[in-house]
Amino acid sequence: MPVKLPFHSRVLHWFDKHGRHDLPWQKGVTPYRVWVSEIMLQQTQVATVIPYFDRFMASFPTVKALAEASEDSVLHHWTGLGYYARARNLHTAAKTLVAEYGGTFPSTVDALASLKGIGRSTAGAIAALSMDVHAPILDGNVKRVLARHNAVAGWPEQTRVRNHLWEIATALTPADRVANYTQAMMDLGATVCIRTKPRCEVCPLADDCKARLQNLISSIPGKKPKKIIPVRETVLYIIFNGAGDVLLEKRPPSGIWGSLYSFPEGDNPKELPSLTAAVTIQEESLLTLEPLRHTFSHFHLDITPVTVQGEPINAAAEPERWLWYPLDGSIEVGLAAPIKKIIKSLSAI
Repeated sequence: MPVKLPFHSRVLHWFDKHGRHDLPWQKGVTPYRVWVSEIMLQQTQVATVIPYFDRFMASFPTVKALAEASEDSVLHHWTGLGYYARARNLHTAAKTLVAEYGGTFPSTVDALASLKGIGRSTAGAIAALSMDVHAPILDGNVKRVLARHNAVAGWPEQTRVRNHLWEIATALTPADRVANYTQAMMDLGATVCIRTKPRCEVCPLADDCKARLQNLISSIPGKKPKKIIPVRETVLYIIFNGAGDVLLEKRPPSGIWGSLYSFPEGDNPKELPSLTAAVTIQEESLLTLEPLRHTFSHFHLDITPVTVQGEPINAAAEPERWLWYPLDGSIEVGLAAPIKKIIKSLSAI
């Protein structure tokens, strides 16, 4: 009877033949490139991230370049990726790296995890993938592989379940080829041990996968307890000037769409919001458009767009807050996804 290879050996053998080796962040590997990719990949698929990563690296090739960039420019490059706090945290952490570490990444997980927006798993990925430091990771893909292989029931974000998975991840991470093993585990979860209809027939861990042997694949990992998603409503005022530009307002740093530009908001499509001294409105030009829904992780937002004509009263009024934005997008600022969608539809008219 053949001797079964250790867990990490099977994973690495599979990776050498079937793993992903040509992703953009795997070329010219640096802590900076790995960090940006890991942040972008949170809650986002690889295929979606690749073009964003390439554009981001072209504009901000180093951590120093990112630290020196304006927040508007960083958010502009993030427009469409969602979860914009990731971009703001990335920008803040870049400034910290330059100010406190001279632009060099620290080599310990604890020091990396102290930076804004970097948790334990992301810190481990940066250390392992770019420095070959012995550090376990536990992103969503790895949680799924380990939970199924060890038949760990329950939702992985529950403290008890997460702590157990961390123990398993730490015990299984090998001393050698840490970078390859780390990438292999992420690849295995992303391409083989997928959420629905996992490809167990080609999995190197299938022979002793407890969830497979116990017919628990469909129930492990456990699902997040369901909650009723509330619905909120808002009115967005699309104010055109004579040149065909639209008035945008920069949102506060905190809250949804923090520091992004959006249309002025209100509660009633028949009542205009107060726009201070920035613009005068032609109320007779009010026109309500078809509503649309934008879904966040924790609520639905039903948007009623209203178009109206207006003209600037004082072009210099609160320039940090107001922006006349051309529909051709020639000004680079961060836009929330539904705002970008509306602007695109307007420019097509």
